[in-house]
Amino acid sequence: MSGLLPSHLEGVRLRVIDRMAALLESQTQSKIFGGNLNALVKDVHTEVIADLRGMTEDSGTPELAERLERAVQTCERLDATLDLLIDERQRQWHRNGNYVQATMQEFNATLTDLASTLVEKDLLERQSKVLERIILSHEHVTQWKEFVQEILVDFHTIFPFNFFYIAFSEEHNLSLFLYYLGDYSDELKKTARDMLSRQMIANLKLPGDAPLDIEEFVVKMSRPINSIGAVRMITVAVPEHTPKLAGLLGVAYVASGELSPQEESVVRSILSVMVMVVGSSKVLSRTLAELEYYAMHDPLTGLYNRRQFNNMLEYEIGRSERHVHEFSLLMLDLDDFKDINDSYGHPTGDDALGGVAEILREHIRKGDLAARVGGDEFAVILMETGRDGATTVAANLGRALREHVFTAPDGKYFHLTVSIGIATYPVDGQNEPDLLAGSDVAMYRAKEMGKDSVCTLDALKGRVEGGRNTRDHAEKLREALQQDRIVPYYHSIIDCRTGELFACETLARLIEPSGETLSAGMFIETMEKYGMGRELDRIIINKAFQAKRERMKSDSPGVKLFVNLSAQEIQGRGILGYAEELCNALAIPPECIVFEILERDAIGDMTNMRKFLTNLRQKGFAFALDDFGSGYNSFHYLRELQFEYVKIDGAFVRNILNSKVDYALVHNLSRLCQDIGIQTVAEFVENQAIFDALKAMGINYAQGFHISLPTREMAWK
Repeated sequence: MSGLLPSHLEGVRLRVIDRMAALLESQTQSKIFGGNLNALVKDVHTEVIADLRGMTEDSGTPELAERLERAVQTCERLDATLDLLIDERQRQWHRNGNYVQATMQEFNATLTDLASTLVEKDLLERQSKVLERIILSHEHVTQWKEFVQEILVDFHTIFPFNFFYIAFSEEHNLSLFLYYLGDYSDELKKTARDMLSRQMIANLKLPGDAPLDIEEFVVKMSRPINSIGAVRMITVAVPEHTPKLAGLLGVAYVASGELSPQEESVVRSILSVMVMVVGSSKVLSRTLAELEYYAMHDPLTGLYNRRQFNNMLEYEIGRSERHVHEFSLLMLDLDDFKDINDSYGHPTGDDALGGVAEILREHIRKGDLAARVGGDEFAVILMETGRDGATTVAANLGRALREHVFTAPDGKYFHLTVSIGIATYPVDGQNEPDLLAGSDVAMYRAKEMGKDSVCTLDALKGRVEGGRNTRDHAEKLREALQQDRIVPYYHSIIDCRTGELFACETLARLIEPSGETLSAGMFIETMEKYGMGRELDRIIINKAFQAKRERMKSDSPGVKLFVNLSAQEIQGRGILGYAEELCNALAIPPECIVFEILERDAIGDMTNMRKFLTNLRQKGFAFALDDFGSGYNSFHYLRELQFEYVKIDGAFVRNILNSKVDYALVHNLSRLCQDIGIQTVAEFVENQAIFDALKAMGINYAQGFHISLPTREMAWK
């Protein structure tokens, strides 16, 4: 135990033991001296008693004999008392000796416990110094091998050892990471490597010929060993629940000294923590690597994903600008790929996409970049390649895909084709949006050309600029709706026979921030394209109905209000219910309201159109078919659908005085409508001669700039 106590406590222990030993020795000597003294007194008393008894027999007088007898009895009593005293002293000496021995044993046990406590405290402090360094961070996870070296420096300082090893078994392969604590010779390293490899293969129950991948690291330490004899190893296993990872961590000592049980326990506890840290770091490192891979790659095809494609496109633009290079962007969209998913199922479709990716890899150069940017849409960046070269590559890709045979699960086979659009830097665009938009427009043009085609952007420049202008215009219109800058104007419709006001058509106008007024023709088509027609309809209906209510206070309620509807409202979006509620709230008779829909919109969905007209009439509203005659087979619509009013396309009306064909068409349309009970309205009446001709034909109503100009206020006579 002396080696376990601090020096000052060991001195206390020795002093106490010396004093206790001296006390026992003194007590023993006193015991011996007392016994000798008692024996001497008894011997003297025996002699005295013998002499007294002899004198008693020779005294001759009773008095002297009696006195001598009393002296003998006194000596005998004195001996008896002395025996009692000696016996009592013997008992006290025995008891005190036991006390001293018990005290020495208790003192020794106390010091032993104290020594154990001090050893454990020291071990814990040494352990804590190691554990303080084991802190996970992103850097430590990604560079865990170097992180282990940092930990080992402290570990070795506190618990000197010769080797540290990490062994991972992954899919029957053994990865051994061996750290030498000191700069050993190549021969010693080989000996350690062979020995530890065999031991790890045995511990992990792998076949003796299992593939082995060894990484070695040298941690600079002083006093490395010169030979390897007996080696003691301490090993801790990676927990079994760690996914797809089995292994061991351990330290190895060349036999030079034994660890105490407490020290070995602390070493194992540190190894257990390192198992957790190293195992977690390896798993996290692998997971981070997978995340980094899938952050840039499409998981289905292994090609780059849209995010990485955009990054590389931006990079290539900058690189080509610096080096004055051309490069081309190919946008590929598989033709009718939805049919593959619908016919054979999505797993077959996924396999086909993987096959397309392989074809792309095979037919582009190393250094070019292929990406999957959508469901069945791919993109390729051809480095330092102009339009002609890109066209050649695109044609080769199209041919390779066309000739490739894909197989369905049932044994059937199918082919795929692709439409490819090409945009070239810098001639077709000098930034990412222009190149992407350009290649996209070219790709859709390739589809319009019959699919399985390649199209360059040089002949389609106007489409890109036009599409971008339309989009910008749409945002301005959305802003105008939010700021309530779209208002109704009213265009009068008169009765051709009487010249009296019959109705007012509501026209949308946009008020620019500058105060300029734009007609509906400037924005209606854009609004419908971007889904803003429904909001526009409700704004115009609300404002027009309010104006109609004000006009009814001083005007005949019989003047009708024609209101244009977008094609979106035919699909049962509730506009008629909205109009009915407004009529009820404003006390406007529904028969005063006539809804207009363009002929091309009305016949787009005959089933919904019939439903719409039925609901419209049930609520009391009337219906006018606008631009009648501009559509294909207009007579068919007259037979299938019932209208209250037909507005004859102004393109015919404008030329009735100069074109016999237009005159005949308008005349016959008028007679046809009269025969089947539909009233006619002629648009674009621009002079009196046209008005007179229409009146002579029997046209019921007319509107146009000759009649009046659209005004902000609703006419009343």
